[in-house]
Amino acid sequence: MTLTKARHGTNKDWYLYLIRCRDGSLYTGITTDVDRRFKAHQEKAGAKYLKGRGPLRLVFQERIGVKHLAFQVEHAVKRWPKSKKEQLVHAGRGCLEWVAKQ
Repeated sequence: MTLTKARHGTNKDWYLYLIRCRDGSLYTGITTDVDRRFKAHQEKAGAKYLKGRGPLRLVFQERIGVKHLAFQVEHAVKRWPKSKKEQLVHAGRGCLEWVAKQ
């Protein structure tokens, strides 16, 4: 996966984020506002998967850029095994492309 952080006009940047649930599972999503989206998840106004799985912790976020690329990255990360997602969480911001090559 090659990340090209292209920018087009006034489009907002899109972010990939991972949330850790109480049971240790990792939820992957994208948004233009990570703080707002995480708050919505905590208030049970977000994804059905997260309902009843709290407390939730935001464990990773990274700017991807444009929407279509964010969708592609999200789809790829959702297909990763949990062990690879854990690598990403532990490697931290700026390491998405490096982990993807592992």
